[in-house]
Amino acid sequence: METEFNTIALIGKPDHEGANQTLVALYNHIVSLGLRVVIERRVGEQLRLDQAELLEMVELGERADLAIVVGGDGNMLGAARVLARFDVAVVGVNRGNLGFLTDLSPDSFEQPLERLLAGDYQAEQRFLLETQVHRHGQLKASNTAMNEAVLHPGKIAHMIEFEVYINGHFMYSQRADGMIVATPTGSTAYSLSAGGPIVTPNLNAITLVPMFPHTLSCRPIVIDADSQVKLVLSPNNKTEQMLISCDGHVSLAVQPGDEIHINKSPYKLKLLHPRGHNYFEVLRSKLGWGSKLF
Repeated sequence: METEFNTIALIGKPDHEGANQTLVALYNHIVSLGLRVVIERRVGEQLRLDQAELLEMVELGERADLAIVVGGDGNMLGAARVLARFDVAVVGVNRGNLGFLTDLSPDSFEQPLERLLAGDYQAEQRFLLETQVHRHGQLKASNTAMNEAVLHPGKIAHMIEFEVYINGHFMYSQRADGMIVATPTGSTAYSLSAGGPIVTPNLNAITLVPMFPHTLSCRPIVIDADSQVKLVLSPNNKTEQMLISCDGHVSLAVQPGDEIHINKSPYKLKLLHPRGHNYFEVLRSKLGWGSKLF
């Protein structure tokens, strides 16, 4: 088969029987097309494919042209935080729940995948956030997020105090359970559950959504994604160990007095969709919106 994708990586959902079955079917189908396949080592060891080449995630990024992620949005997010550093296109097969980022069906992926491999697809770029924790002027920890970076106390219903600065300008102080800083990709995730707006993926914007603020006047705000967001933890916080979570997967420890810097990452994820993909159709399907009346 002639395709622009010479090496295809398979990434899955470990310890998930359905996802593993789909991965084996994908492997056999892609090999039958005469294409090279590599598999992420952690899940590949569960598939018992004797001839398969297993690689670590970073190695996949270095060697693959296309990555197929089987699972839910959580698996896609985990892969994205690594693969965005490399020029790897990504497509998802939905083996999760809602699946805003996973387009292909595990029961009928063959024809849509072949069309995609032949170049019949839609591509878009999704930016990530880079989160840094600074303590006494020194960088202590950092990571990236595709959906959101969330400041929270690590305890249920425990209020913390912090200040918010945008491009060095003081915006407001907060007494709340935390703050969600979300990308357009993440606007349909945790941010949406907290009352944040849905932001279409083509917008260069991020949202700041306070979590249960101790005031009725505080509302979510949408700002330019090239803005520099700084959260300053009050030194008077009684909670010694707070957290900043990236996509709910990676947690960085923060302490009273720390500064959290959140900026748009220089890396972007190249996300592929089958031809005819429509974002608003996805919203209607996943969120149960009403269909046309006339």
